[in-house]
Amino acid sequence: MHPLEENIDAELDSLLEDIFRVYHHDFRHYVRPSLSRRVEQARSALGYTSLAALRLQLRNDPRVFAGLLGFLTIQVSDMFRDPSFWRALRERVIPHLATYPSLRVWVAGCATGEEAYSMAILLAEEGLLDRTQIYATDIDAASLEKGRAGSYDLARFSSFSQNYFEAGGKGSLSEYYTTTASCAVFLPRLRERILFSDHSLATDSVFAEAQLISCRNVLIYFERALQDHALSLFVEALCQRGFLGLGDKETIMFTSSAAALEPFVAEEKIFRKRGLP
Repeated sequence: MHPLEENIDAELDSLLEDIFRVYHHDFRHYVRPSLSRRVEQARSALGYTSLAALRLQLRNDPRVFAGLLGFLTIQVSDMFRDPSFWRALRERVIPHLATYPSLRVWVAGCATGEEAYSMAILLAEEGLLDRTQIYATDIDAASLEKGRAGSYDLARFSSFSQNYFEAGGKGSLSEYYTTTASCAVFLPRLRERILFSDHSLATDSVFAEAQLISCRNVLIYFERALQDHALSLFVEALCQRGFLGLGDKETIMFTSSAAALEPFVAEEKIFRKRGLP
């Protein structure tokens, strides 16, 4: 490694250690090339000439960390993203969930909440929302606040509506929100079923049992050890025969949780927790 690259890598290590020590967020086991790019983008956007200068301010000013956090977390989300996944949930998983008297659904790494509202709409259309608690978790406070508000740019809803239709939507997406000049706001009956909360897959423990966990396109940013840790949390949280949905580039192969989960809809990366022997 070139000496300059070694120095940058050492500075990044120190920055991540400071974040963990001061703010108790652990990015030390995120995939390094992607994380390094995002830290560099943050350094430039926040106006610091070096990582050392950023570190100095970050240690003493929580506002700097809040600004940095928006770069470190991936806040890209859409409603009914990958419609075939949602159609598989509707057609294959929902009939099993309907047998429970009450439901808990965990949307892990929820970003700004679009997936949580997609889940609420799906459950509403299948008659299950009124007996469901949806937990939507992330580590970015600003994203969680946006999710709680349930307000999104109206211009995005053309693509959202197309995804909803392809996912097997039973009506019109417009039935679930009101509009202002530029925003769509989801109805209270959806918002009141979703609890947006701070939770880190790197440092926090399981908080509730769930029948369904969705964590899509999050694990791809984790190194193998952190993937393994997160999957072990999901296995612990799932009830017997509960379901786990991952992103299309994510896998349980070669993890300690592989033996506890079996493919349910393999092509959509939906897994089921194995029952008791």
